[in-house]
Amino acid sequence: MSVLAQGEFHPFTAAGRRFLYLVPSAAVFALDEPAAALIDGLDGRRVARRDLLADVGSRFPDTDLAQTLDELEQVHAVRTVAAPAPPAPPAPAIIPLTPFPLTTAVLNVTNQCNLSCSYCYEYSEDKIVDTANGSQPKFMSEETARKSVDLLMNESGDNRVVHVSFFGGETLMNYPVLSRVVPYAREQAAARGKQVEFNLTTNATLLTGEMIGFLADNDISVTVSMDGPREMQNRFRVFHDGGGSYDVLLPRVRELLRRHTSRPVGARVTLTSQVSDVVSIYRHLTEEIGFREVGFAPVTTSPGREYALDGDGFDHMVEQFTALADEFLEAALAGRHHGFSNVSETLEEIHKGASKAYPCGAGLGLVGVATGGDVALCHRFAGSDEHKLGTVDDGLDREAQNAFLERHHLANKTDCHTCWARPLCSGGCYHEAHTRYGTSERPNLHYCEWIRGWTDVCLRVYGELAARNPEFLRRFE
Repeated sequence: MSVLAQGEFHPFTAAGRRFLYLVPSAAVFALDEPAAALIDGLDGRRVARRDLLADVGSRFPDTDLAQTLDELEQVHAVRTVAAPAPPAPPAPAIIPLTPFPLTTAVLNVTNQCNLSCSYCYEYSEDKIVDTANGSQPKFMSEETARKSVDLLMNESGDNRVVHVSFFGGETLMNYPVLSRVVPYAREQAAARGKQVEFNLTTNATLLTGEMIGFLADNDISVTVSMDGPREMQNRFRVFHDGGGSYDVLLPRVRELLRRHTSRPVGARVTLTSQVSDVVSIYRHLTEEIGFREVGFAPVTTSPGREYALDGDGFDHMVEQFTALADEFLEAALAGRHHGFSNVSETLEEIHKGASKAYPCGAGLGLVGVATGGDVALCHRFAGSDEHKLGTVDDGLDREAQNAFLERHHLANKTDCHTCWARPLCSGGCYHEAHTRYGTSERPNLHYCEWIRGWTDVCLRVYGELAARNPEFLRRFE
């Protein structure tokens, strides 16, 4: 006799319909009334198949419930309960085939900055690399930048499109090198039949007309690190003498937005216990300044810092995110643009069925290059001997890379095994974990609740769009 139980899923409701987010496959499954009745008939229990069909069949006599139940089993919303078996030895973690091709190289062209943001992960008390007294030079040379591009091209395999990102410190402090490496990267990509795309992150206080022209002419995506209106921006994002940066960057940003129109210019906001009014920040950056996209991220810091977010802070952040997500949904249903990138990025992952064994591409398809040419997991670890994966001279250390990937596989994060949001989270940012727990191997348990809460919001938005404006979701295909 076949005995059934519920599979692993997260239920949610949208557009007056019931949906399941199926955890093993990361699929979204809409339930009709008979399917919902079968799921409810199990209700966390183990039920004989014939008894379940008989019970639900009295309410849906004209429905082929056996076929509906078969479909629920096929998508693993319902599972057959097998007789207890001896425990099997743990399966080895599945690691990517090697060599795994690179898609992105983040060039930390300088580890210096003209601002002194107290929450900065690179210069604050939580820094991993001592940029003042370390072995890395203050500025990346043109030779090292070219070798970084060569490494990316040589290790990109069959990827037709590769990405070069410029980062810092304050990236524009080494504008001469980045301006010369862009045409070099284009030449190298063309010689290999590839296309190269560029992006750059800046605090915008050093932007000049020449720089804006270069960024626009070369179709370079730009993200401006900015925390909102004057009072919020000047709370932490200050110069070394303590002076606020808002009035310095504002005219430069306005000119950048006026002239650089080939790609959307986005803003990236760091949320802290003092700077957390997401809705008003979004309004200012989009409606008053003109940014096309705005993304928010909680500050990365060890607990106890004055600017650290605690449980109440994360709850407030989810509330604010939800308000903006509702606005996003309203705009999407009406065919209007909304620039809350946290929603669009998550919707894309849901639509593509992302089920990640690793939280991001760091150490996988993405690497960060320190000013001296050391290759690390990502830009946040650039210059850290502990997180080194090779050099631009010697290439990638594939043994070190494989060892990292094996240790950091989701299968090794036992705290994540029962979490329904793990396909999208996979334990969270390595750098966040290192800062909080002293190791990149730990899952970020301090923000599990807000990740689950936010994922549920995005699933609801996705369900509404799937039911009411499915055309909108095709942009993610």
